[in-house]
Amino acid sequence: MSHLSLLKACSQKIRKEVLPLIGSTEANIEFGTGAGGDTTKKIDLAAENAIIQTLQDYNVSCTLISEEAGTQKIGPKPSEFYVTTDPIDGTTNAIRGLPFMATSLATSKTPYLRDVETALVSDIVHNITYTAERHQGAFRNEKKIKPSTLTSLEKAVVGVDFNTAKLGELATRLMPVLQKTKHLRHLGANALELCYVADGTTDAFIDLRGKLRVTDIAAAYLILLEAGGVMVTPEGAELDAPLDAAQRVSFIATANVSLYETIKADLDLAGR
Repeated sequence: MSHLSLLKACSQKIRKEVLPLIGSTEANIEFGTGAGGDTTKKIDLAAENAIIQTLQDYNVSCTLISEEAGTQKIGPKPSEFYVTTDPIDGTTNAIRGLPFMATSLATSKTPYLRDVETALVSDIVHNITYTAERHQGAFRNEKKIKPSTLTSLEKAVVGVDFNTAKLGELATRLMPVLQKTKHLRHLGANALELCYVADGTTDAFIDLRGKLRVTDIAAAYLILLEAGGVMVTPEGAELDAPLDAAQRVSFIATANVSLYETIKADLDLAGR
């Protein structure tokens, strides 16, 4: 069974288990604190259990790196490969019934972001699935995708994650970008927002908080790069990090190099 087929089976199982819980009071029942540091809700646990059950049903040996359970060895040869997941990206949306949430799944031979080889991000509500395999391009429901060619911030649709206690500090750093951008968005599921950059729905997504877990973006990272987009550190270096539920990242993701350079120049201006 290919890794991509395995990830598709996991996502289908998750969707089946999670759809009945979306927007329900039951979804919000708490089960302690997950490995990523957030409170684990019943809907998170149901999604993670669906992944574990699928891996076991297919007799897969791997190491699971999950936002809820942390690192978990499955099968007799767990070092064969790694599965990195955020079972529900957008838990708050899911609990409230806001129809923007996703499952994020990625496989790699080593526990590092740069080595992710297969990726899947599935829009749970709308049954839209983004996939990528290294050097094979990126796809939305099996159709090849590419980012936009737009280079002007004035016309771009730009996602920015402002969910931080240090909002004033973040806003100051981003001010030159914010002043130029007429169309700002944040929809509450970062993996899916990155896929929107990959398929040209939006043009950029910026997260400078240092709060986002690498488990949230492991799959979307490969999808965006394979589509032809840019996703780097705020300083412009290759984005890499250990695949661990507690690992945090910051990044700038754009449809193309020109738009990245525009954003980077504005950020540099704010830092002077």
